[in-house]
Amino acid sequence: MSGPSGGAGPAPRVIAIALVAANGVIGDGVDQPFRFREDWRRFKATTFGHPLILGHATHRTMGLLAGRTSIVISRDPASVRFPEDPPAGARGIAVASLDEALDVAAGLDREKVFICGGGEVYRAAMGRVDELDITAVHADAAGAVTFPPIDPARWRETERIVGERFDVVRYERIRPQAGGDDGLDGAKG
Repeated sequence: MSGPSGGAGPAPRVIAIALVAANGVIGDGVDQPFRFREDWRRFKATTFGHPLILGHATHRTMGLLAGRTSIVISRDPASVRFPEDPPAGARGIAVASLDEALDVAAGLDREKVFICGGGEVYRAAMGRVDELDITAVHADAAGAVTFPPIDPARWRETERIVGERFDVVRYERIRPQAGGDDGLDGAKG
């Protein structure tokens, strides 16, 4: 098996993790519409020790997190700023593309890498994502930034933890049968 750019060894599982309102909104371009302390704790526990891939605006909102490498995608990587005194075990790497981010992540962790937003990064990455880890909020939100639609023909729900204000829902990509739909664009392969 080869890595993201054909290198030796298995590629890590690519997991998109997101907090998504009932109407698909994930933000307004500056911030998330909801903050749930228990979900933030879950996010930190789930992603600890694994690389995070995120866009520049999401990085400005989230910052560096202890115990993780944040790989920040930016049209101008030189403009990405990281703190001089980061949290323990945190570091940041700025790159210019999703492919570069996935290559860097694969060099850091052969188990898993998390796509953490924003909207443009999720859309660009969906064809490469193996799993979705969604905090599905029971309420709508205002905002122009949305998560890509989750097509049930391409994604199988594997777990749902029902909560009062949100559910945690995990999906796995439905892999095509030989000679069937590739699961990415509907074209026959």
